[in-house]
Amino acid sequence: MELKGKVALVTGGAQGIGKAISEILLKNGAKVSLLDANIPVGEATKVDFEQVYGAANILFLPCDVTSENQLKDSFKKTLEKFKRLDIVCNNAGIYDEENWEKCLSLNLVSVIKATHLGIQHMSKETGGAGGVIVNIASIVGLIPFLTGPVYAASKHGVVGFTKSMALTCFEKHGVRLHGLCPVFVDTALLVDLKSVKISGHKEKLQTMINKLGVLKTADVAEGFLRLATDQTRTGAMMKVIGNGKFDYEAEPPGLLPATQ
Repeated sequence: MELKGKVALVTGGAQGIGKAISEILLKNGAKVSLLDANIPVGEATKVDFEQVYGAANILFLPCDVTSENQLKDSFKKTLEKFKRLDIVCNNAGIYDEENWEKCLSLNLVSVIKATHLGIQHMSKETGGAGGVIVNIASIVGLIPFLTGPVYAASKHGVVGFTKSMALTCFEKHGVRLHGLCPVFVDTALLVDLKSVKISGHKEKLQTMINKLGVLKTADVAEGFLRLATDQTRTGAMMKVIGNGKFDYEAEPPGLLPATQ
């Protein structure tokens, strides 16, 4: 997919991984709608991006993605400003084992809702031009995670949902679905992860971090760019590993749907 002139909506787009993804889209000629619940950070990011990429290419929308009404309104306002939608990146997420229902609502339920909204607006069946949806999962969506079982459950859910939806989504709607599964990333969420208080878990988490490595947000954004522009597959889960390299999760032959 050529990104120049395309329109992307990015949840959690004003900071961390979402900000890096938004910027790589802008650098490649796309217009971006940034959704974020943190209004001061969102406004500051919008100003920074406008100075480099132009105000006409940026839209910031305060949005709590756990609110279905706010999410629907954000899609509506994005279409009103840019007149089209080509890319959705569901990136917003938290690590919160104590408030586990909130963790599942934000990390998984909102991804499902936003994916359906993206398909609704991009589907060739309803007059759209097709497009791509990239759901940000995690390496712990593919493996067990001792210190965050609820977080792992949410990310396993994102992986399973994305793979399953992808089986028919391209053929029916012209929309490719992908999952991006990075290892640990140098963001505020990693700080939250390291705050684990259960005896013995902190040491095991550090061992896991040492083994898998810590990525920069730019590494994850590069993986996103590859998924968004590669039209030869759909349903693929891309792993971004600690040395900044990319690797697709192996699937049984014939399972992934064809896109060509």
